[in-house]
Amino acid sequence: MIDRITAMRTFVRVADVGSFTKAAASLDLPRATATTQVQHLERWFGVALFTRSTRRVALTIEGAVYYERCAAILADIEEVEAGLFGAEVQLRGRLAIVLPPVIAREVVMPALAEFQARYPGLEIAIDATPAHGDWRGDGVECGVVLGELPDSRLVARHLGDLPRVTCASRRYLDTHGVPDDLEALTAHTSVKWLTAPAEPLASASVSASMSASVGHAPRSASAANDALPALGSMLATSPPPALVTARCGDLMLMVGDRATCVRTRGQLHVGDEAAYLAAGLEGLGLIQPTVLAAAPYLASGRLVPVLPKCPPPPLRLSVAYPAQKRVSPRVRAFVDWLAQICEPLATQQRYAPPAPPTPPAGPLPEGKPSSTRRSFRLPA
Repeated sequence: MIDRITAMRTFVRVADVGSFTKAAASLDLPRATATTQVQHLERWFGVALFTRSTRRVALTIEGAVYYERCAAILADIEEVEAGLFGAEVQLRGRLAIVLPPVIAREVVMPALAEFQARYPGLEIAIDATPAHGDWRGDGVECGVVLGELPDSRLVARHLGDLPRVTCASRRYLDTHGVPDDLEALTAHTSVKWLTAPAEPLASASVSASMSASVGHAPRSASAANDALPALGSMLATSPPPALVTARCGDLMLMVGDRATCVRTRGQLHVGDEAAYLAAGLEGLGLIQPTVLAAAPYLASGRLVPVLPKCPPPPLRLSVAYPAQKRVSPRVRAFVDWLAQICEPLATQQRYAPPAPPTPPAGPLPEGKPSSTRRSFRLPA
């Protein structure tokens, strides 16, 4: 006899991912077993819960009603078990999450061992996707979003704001010059995102009067690099952007208290954070990475800040999950833990350029070369 609760879990997973094959793989079941469990429910109720085709599996009207009740019942079961026997011991199952690569690499992975020690029964599946990707419909229970929330069917918890910096390689600036105002910026080339984040935006054009109010930056790469110490205080004191959400798709800069979209040249569009940084490092155009991702290259001088008086607005960092009546204890535990480790991002906006290393008192011993690698984390 098929266990009803087990069949309900399989049904919910199939509905989440839209595929019997994907659902069976995520539950570590043979596909035939997953199909049999759902068929058992359909025979029990005497209705079809899914419409099936060679391309997709979709809920019927009856299936959609049953799905809502099943999701609530399964969340209640997990909550009761966690409350009776101890949440940290009893949380089990698979937790599928999506993270922007920079958050996975710099924030989550360094602290993940502690989370796994706290919840040893959880199987964690992390998909590090481009920062602005759409992860709904893949069986993912929650994901971190950079920018404004793209979907009203998601519920978000604000984790902090990631400061960004407009910068370029020395090669690019030596060849094309350093823009000294927003008007000059329009003649430059930038690397663009395939899917830009939704951001607060006050204006989509650049006026001559606005450009004149910006002030001037150094015209050479070496002089621009000398302005790096001013970047920290600038990011710390930038006023909040206006609350109008739009997708710029180009360079965003703050002018006073206005977030402005500046249209630049450029035919290169990328959808991956690593490729975006690599394009900037190779001199293919101006970029606006997060300070979290760009800090090692700023510290080494491979990337040089541009227009430090007009920083990009910070990117809102949120963790989101589908809106429903109840959130599973697994998701709640992960979201609470993520908010805890992201707390420095919520309270600290300043980027402090690393101090130059103190030269050694004497020559280094042979066979022990000094390391040029720098670690970066937001100041406490």
